Amino acid sequence: MRAVIQRAKSAQVAISGEMYGQIAEGVVVLLGIESDDTLEDIEWLCRKVANLRIFDDETGVMNLSLTDITGEALVISQFTLHASTKKGNRPSYLKAARPETSEPLYENFISTLNSHLAKPCQTGKFGADMQVSLINDGPVTIIIDTKNKE
Repeated sequence: MRAVIQRAKSAQVAISGEMYGQIAEGVVVLLGIESDDTLEDIEWLCRKVANLRIFDDETGVMNLSLTDITGEALVISQFTLHASTKKGNRPSYLKAARPETSEPLYENFISTLNSHLAKPCQTGKFGADMQVSLINDGPVTIIIDTKNKE
């Protein structure tokens, strides 16, 4: 499981020109799921997202977590995070899980993150063509892969 986490002043996702989800201060999580990802990966990654100290404290030091600031999360499924560009110019997505595997894991990730944040996060729609916009704060962008836990 791979996540790109972006600290945001605000963010929104639209589908077919209609607003689908939006947040104020918090994080945008672009989530890529591999076929061998597990519930353990979800729990580990949700704990990381909720507790990453990437928000400024009163002295301007990144010392606070999403939980500390009671920030919001916008979670977007993104299979292209598992693109392989080793051969040619057309990315291969063989490592990305098929929808029948990834959609239940995506839904489980959302549910688990909701419980870590003690509030519902906003989401995109699995498999939809989405337009995501955000004001990246900092910019702060962190990439986490559950295959590199140690």
